Amino acid sequence: MNMLQQFDRPEIGGNRQMEWTSDVAAEMLRRLGIKYVSLNPGASYRGFHDSIVNYLGNEDPQMLLCLHEDHAVSIAHGYAKVADEPMGAIVHSNVGLMHGLMGMFNAWCDRAPVYVMGATGPVDAPLRRPWIDWIHTAKDQGMMLRNFVKWDDEPRSAEAIVETMLRGGIMAKTPPRGPVYICLDAGLQETRLDGEVTIPDAARFAPPETPHASAGAVAAAAETLIGAERPVMMIGRVSRSPDGWDRRVRLAEMLGARVVTDLKTSASFPTGHPLHAGPPSNWVRGPGEDLVRNADALLVLDWIDLAGTFKALGLGYGVPATVIDVTLDSYVHNGWSMDHFGLAVGDRRLLADPDAFVAQLLAAVEDRLDGKPKFAGGDPVPLAEPDVKDASAPIAPRDIAGALNRVKGDRKITLTRVPLGWAGDSYHFSEPLDYLGNDGGGGLGSGPGNAIGAGLALMGSGRVPVSILGDGDFMQGGSALWTAAHYNIPVLFVVSNNRSNFNDEVHQEAMAKERNRPVENRWIGQRIDDPAIDLAGYARSQGVAAAGPVETVGDLPGALDAAIAAVEAGNPFLLDVVVQPGYSAPMVTRASGEASTGTAS
Repeated sequence: MNMLQQFDRPEIGGNRQMEWTSDVAAEMLRRLGIKYVSLNPGASYRGFHDSIVNYLGNEDPQMLLCLHEDHAVSIAHGYAKVADEPMGAIVHSNVGLMHGLMGMFNAWCDRAPVYVMGATGPVDAPLRRPWIDWIHTAKDQGMMLRNFVKWDDEPRSAEAIVETMLRGGIMAKTPPRGPVYICLDAGLQETRLDGEVTIPDAARFAPPETPHASAGAVAAAAETLIGAERPVMMIGRVSRSPDGWDRRVRLAEMLGARVVTDLKTSASFPTGHPLHAGPPSNWVRGPGEDLVRNADALLVLDWIDLAGTFKALGLGYGVPATVIDVTLDSYVHNGWSMDHFGLAVGDRRLLADPDAFVAQLLAAVEDRLDGKPKFAGGDPVPLAEPDVKDASAPIAPRDIAGALNRVKGDRKITLTRVPLGWAGDSYHFSEPLDYLGNDGGGGLGSGPGNAIGAGLALMGSGRVPVSILGDGDFMQGGSALWTAAHYNIPVLFVVSNNRSNFNDEVHQEAMAKERNRPVENRWIGQRIDDPAIDLAGYARSQGVAAAGPVETVGDLPGALDAAIAAVEAGNPFLLDVVVQPGYSAPMVTRASGEASTGTAS
């Protein structure tokens, strides 16, 4: 359902038949079920743009105008994280594609289906305008991103556009999913069609069945896990499906298995469940550390950087447990990016979709145990007691989680992002849409766009999207707020504002300590202060209502409650919360060529 039909309505002319090649590309977007396309405009795809507006009527898909190509891709990425289906994005020529490359890399690392269209040329040199069309034409645009997309193509005819767009839909949605890129020749877009173009039924080009494990592999895994005394489930990238969520909970209860989860990925298991071990974090910590070290069977569901986790726990290749590693991720590994991570031990490597495998395994386990779970029940995991502070005390990063939990009440909140300073022990995830994970690529600038895309996908759901962003991430992507204002997409941006690129302060402190140099200089080239940025004013300048800076613990709950209420009323809102530098959990740094964990002062 298109939730933005009241915005940007075109004048409807009498010429809406398919007669230009770009009309074919627009028609294919509609037939593929793409509901929205986010874009920053450009002349390289002016024909395609016209077709979406005047041939399709700017509906199915509907355009979302963005102020930067990186926002366009990030919005589509955020939408996919909620909807589990692709949204479109369009970038202008080689220059726009270069702007959007970070967003593409994020979607790639996050294994998110994003359908990106672009343009070049005219490829036929005599059609090019002097100067500008020459510098905006590239012989092989796909070369710039071929190492971090699932597939790219540059079709050369109307008929080829049909096939390549059908193939792109299949590729984006086939696990392991990811972004695809299709580049349209500007000259081809503006060519009048010569006769009819055959467009087959898109339903006959659906992605293949999700890969399952063999019956033998399922039986062997069931036997190992049922026989284990200390089984542990490590849950990574899984779907947003409520049924999948319920099956994971049931499987853990049947096996009596403890569960660890990861803040790099979306919510995958109720963190308040008695079997969940320790607060979710970017690294296994707390009770989860000893559980993984001492497990005799590990069921690993597409965990990000399994080898790195084993290394951080001091296990390396000497993991005592039988490791059952379930992932399809090796299908997209290549030699350019190291997003395949280290090679972890795996006693049984199963090329199967984690959700599909859990369904298979649960059936086998329930059959062998006659439906009688090993888990006898227990008390929910309690949240940490909030720090007792004077109302005038400055705000620490962990105070945001505690205050949000206090004002949440019965509201269904979707956290689209949390910063490194997130206190996982102060806030529970109870449903699959309670938290959406990070951007995959670990850079900056994606948070606002991802939040807007998630907010778009959540419109009409009754959920309140809340994005808790660092100030560095926000400022690099802050002009995305105009899109939220223009289309009135309700989302709350909470900026956890330490007025610094603080993660890098910690790294500079590590360097200073290793080299016996003054740690007091770590702030130089890092602090975003003197002058402090008026984040609320910046938001208001783009049409987004805002408040702050909030600077004391006593003011925080009321400010959060009012901000959430504004979003519940159907409007985007920004809240600037000034926090003290620091983290709620140890972070990984690197010294003397080795990874280590340490806390910042």
